[in-house]
Amino acid sequence: MLNDVTVFDFETSGLKPDRDRVIEMAAVRIKNGQIVAEFSTLIRIDFPLDPKITELTGIKPEMLAEATDEVLAFKILRNLMGDSLLVAHNAAFDLQFLHHSMQRLAGKSFTNPFIDTLTICRDRQPYPHKLENMASHYGIELDGAHRALNDVKATWELLVMLHLEKPVDDWVNRLGYLSKYGPPAWAPNHAMLFGTSNRYAN
Repeated sequence: MLNDVTVFDFETSGLKPDRDRVIEMAAVRIKNGQIVAEFSTLIRIDFPLDPKITELTGIKPEMLAEATDEVLAFKILRNLMGDSLLVAHNAAFDLQFLHHSMQRLAGKSFTNPFIDTLTICRDRQPYPHKLENMASHYGIELDGAHRALNDVKATWELLVMLHLEKPVDDWVNRLGYLSKYGPPAWAPNHAMLFGTSNRYAN
């Protein structure tokens, strides 16, 4: 099941995938349970960065001034991903940014299958379900949340723990969204979307 996986994460300039930009990306390619490649980079932007983003991520505008070109960064990511199973925590967010970025830069999207660890966690655990909450619950070390490579490695460990708990095979291409907010503005054609709600501990 987890023989060929790419876990990825984006930090972005805002929350709107069709308008905002990826400012940091990280990905690890896993084959037969071992990390065989990893990639992490900041991405240059040509507009001011909202101070709230710096507050959240620690990424400062001057760090992006000489960062990697966006086209090159996404080419490297696309080559690293290949046709592997994509994994992200809150995949609805990252998949939308991946789609809109690829469309804008290359005129095409992606067709990879995916797993959203957040969707699985909502099904199995009470609220809250942020990556740092789930890392703590499953005994995973997460230093520096909201920096892409740290989040990626924690998400991989979370996926392994979830799979050991109960195989995650049935969660491929299933994307849950909170019913009170409605479905994501965009999702892959192969995504099986369904509404859900947070479960709270008694």
